[in-house]
Amino acid sequence: MMEDLQNKPRQRFLALDTSTAVMAASVMEDHALLEERNERAERNHSVHVVPVMEQLLAASGTAPGQLDGIAVGIGPGSYTGIRIAVTAAKTLAWAWDIPVAGVSSLQAMAWGGWHRGLAAKAEAAADEPAAAGAGGTPSADQGGTGAAPVHWIVPLVDARRGQAYTALFASAGSDAPRRLAPDAIRLMDGWLEALAARVAEAAPEERPAAVWIVGETGPHAAAAAEFRCPEGTALQLVPYELEGRWIGRLGAEALLAGQRDDVHAMVPNYTQLAEAEANLLRKG
Repeated sequence: MMEDLQNKPRQRFLALDTSTAVMAASVMEDHALLEERNERAERNHSVHVVPVMEQLLAASGTAPGQLDGIAVGIGPGSYTGIRIAVTAAKTLAWAWDIPVAGVSSLQAMAWGGWHRGLAAKAEAAADEPAAAGAGGTPSADQGGTGAAPVHWIVPLVDARRGQAYTALFASAGSDAPRRLAPDAIRLMDGWLEALAARVAEAAPEERPAAVWIVGETGPHAAAAAEFRCPEGTALQLVPYELEGRWIGRLGAEALLAGQRDDVHAMVPNYTQLAEAEANLLRKG
């Protein structure tokens, strides 16, 4: 069985995301990154999407006929932005007769933002060996148990008026963060209050070593400053813009696992406010 896996031909995938101000794209070979492009052009994704894809394929030495699938971030995020990548991915998948898989843009942001934060902490620790780490690295032991500490990751894409597209994930290693709460648009004050309560109520062995708030943190820095973690849990804010490699890794994982979306039925995940939150916002 192992020999069959080793002899299986490598697969190449194109990955796209236009749910944020950055057009994030990559070409993957199985789980490995071949090429990546991250273009900041919030109002011009439609102008850049085709040239960026052409650049990626050329730089990676990939002809369209060599692609085995396309992954696309389906949001949530910019209402008009998401549709550009989703439409492009569906069109190409249909034209080239290859599978397409939609993945969560927030999950990719959580994965990338967390790694960005860990890298920054590792660099700081190297410069100042005595500096204390917030929960350690993904492989660090917690309490001498031999298990990596669990980190909670809260990705944010600003949705204005005190709202954000957000979710909650947990990670303790190199695999994609696992979901603890669904992607949604939420009022930040209530969301962070609920998260703080969830951390406080968690059993000591389930409490995260750190809570990482990553992504478009700037508009919500004041709300995040009020977030209160219990003793033993650190709070980290990491401004972060989505990178193509994380959409690529998430997409490659889905496609290699056999995930396939109907090329005609796949739609962006726009999300909606819960009714109670929508009513509160209207009253405000």
